[in-house]
Amino acid sequence: MNMPDSKKRLLFQKQAQIAQAIGHPLRLEIIDFLKDGEQCVCDIAEQIGAERSNVSRHLSVMVAAGVLEHRKEGLKVIYRLKCPCILEFFKCMSSVLKQQVRESRKLLAEL
Repeated sequence: MNMPDSKKRLLFQKQAQIAQAIGHPLRLEIIDFLKDGEQCVCDIAEQIGAERSNVSRHLSVMVAAGVLEHRKEGLKVIYRLKCPCILEFFKCMSSVLKQQVRESRKLLAEL
């Protein structure tokens, strides 16, 4: 079944919002850290070596995009991946990078 162009456009816009929300090295690092389960902001900041306020801004962007969700536990805010299948996208990106390396090696061998 084909979607009307307006629905496709809306879908692409939503997908672009998600891509934009994860399109920062610190955000990718946060997602990677959360692959093993939920964590509080303090632990995330310590793990990635960034200021807690900076980490909180990045977390807010990803929550707004639907990548992460959070809950309060006393004074702590705990974050987790809302949809862990995003980690499959990470695997895909690694495959793209490996392919680029193979192509670069081949090109260099031909020189």
